Amino acid sequence: MNHSTLPTASPFTSSHASADSASASGLAVKALSTAEFHAAVLALEPRIAVFDCDGTLWSGDAGTGFMRWSVDTGLLSREAADWLDARYRAYQRGEVSEIGICGEMVQVYQGLREEEVRRAAARFFAEKIERNIFPEMLEVVTALEQRGTEIWAVSSTNDWVVEEGVRRFNIPAKRVLCARVVIADGVVTDRLIDVPTDEGKVAALAAAGVDALDAVFGNSIHDAAMLAIARRAFPVNPSLGLLERAAAEGWPVFLPGSAARG
Repeated sequence: MNHSTLPTASPFTSSHASADSASASGLAVKALSTAEFHAAVLALEPRIAVFDCDGTLWSGDAGTGFMRWSVDTGLLSREAADWLDARYRAYQRGEVSEIGICGEMVQVYQGLREEEVRRAAARFFAEKIERNIFPEMLEVVTALEQRGTEIWAVSSTNDWVVEEGVRRFNIPAKRVLCARVVIADGVVTDRLIDVPTDEGKVAALAAAGVDALDAVFGNSIHDAAMLAIARRAFPVNPSLGLLERAAAEGWPVFLPGSAARG
């Protein structure tokens, strides 16, 4: 899940221009053109590539979007919706942690049949998120897959939405690490299995036996820990916090064209 957004005034030059320095608030960051970005990724010849999802493979926050859509469509009860709304407002005030709110946004579906939630997630993604997929990211993932790269997706958004979304990228569910709860007899419970965010993304990958990361792609400061251990870090559509980290680390960034227009 990505709760961070780019500042209104974009700090970048056009992502389709030559790789010039892009600056904002005194930050100087090299912005890769689409051609340069794709060339850099493919030249690395990664054996393993890891992608964050919200804000990296597609624009927007699918986790929060699904929560709101669930309320609007009646999937969640008014009582559950009011509780979660209060928690989310507390999160925005800094009173609830990132890992806390991400976990609660999965736990709130407790008591529903998982089959029902998965059907809802499929409908939600098709109606609200699919059109926001970054074509440049779909192209680079497809090119890597054709070269035999092992692709992983890591996200703090719930598994129902993420698994549905990454099907468009041909990433199998067995290579998806995201926020999830125990399912008992087909029913969603409130018992968390994992909520990968910040250093937890690195831990989730290690637990899955993925610890030699060649290329990592992320858009948020909550992706910085896994970007830092990659052979090459690729900040994509970065939030201001990640932009600051990229400037400090000397990581070139990439802003998809549709993100630049948005």
